[in-house]
Amino acid sequence: MVRIQELTKKKTLAAEKMNRTAWRGLAIFLFTAFGVAAVGAMVTASSLGQWYFSLTKPIWTPPESFFGPIWTALYLSMAVAAWRVWMKRDQFEIKPAMVFYHLQLAANLLWSVFFFGLHNPALALGDIVALQFFNIATAATFFRIDRIAGLLLLPYLVWVSFATVLNFYIWVTN
Repeated sequence: MVRIQELTKKKTLAAEKMNRTAWRGLAIFLFTAFGVAAVGAMVTASSLGQWYFSLTKPIWTPPESFFGPIWTALYLSMAVAAWRVWMKRDQFEIKPAMVFYHLQLAANLLWSVFFFGLHNPALALGDIVALQFFNIATAATFFRIDRIAGLLLLPYLVWVSFATVLNFYIWVTN
């Protein structure tokens, strides 16, 4: 009887440790994604003055108030997807998926730097094409490990596709 209680206590402690590790991992993924978002937002905010508003944009450009909520939802879904993949690290080789994930985060941040920081839609266009490649690679590798994680990235793929067309339009017309 004492032996069963000891084993039960060990299992409970192991489960508690696993829960703490899982929550800590989620916090790190959220912090990383929203850290990138915050830096990108700072770069963007510094340029939302005369330069951006003077650009010729298509009539289908979303209003500025639309971007904050969309990006918040997208960064949240990216972080949760990456966390879900990370949680399966004992069952799958996740290194390629995590490399693509971090490359897309870097390319995402660089787009803000190129477009808003440097006022260079051409350089931003090259970056967003690379970003979409990394997004597709991330989604594909995530999907193989965790279907839900892969599906969580689909809205991001759609949004970046739209943003690519918008970036192209701005580059061509300005």
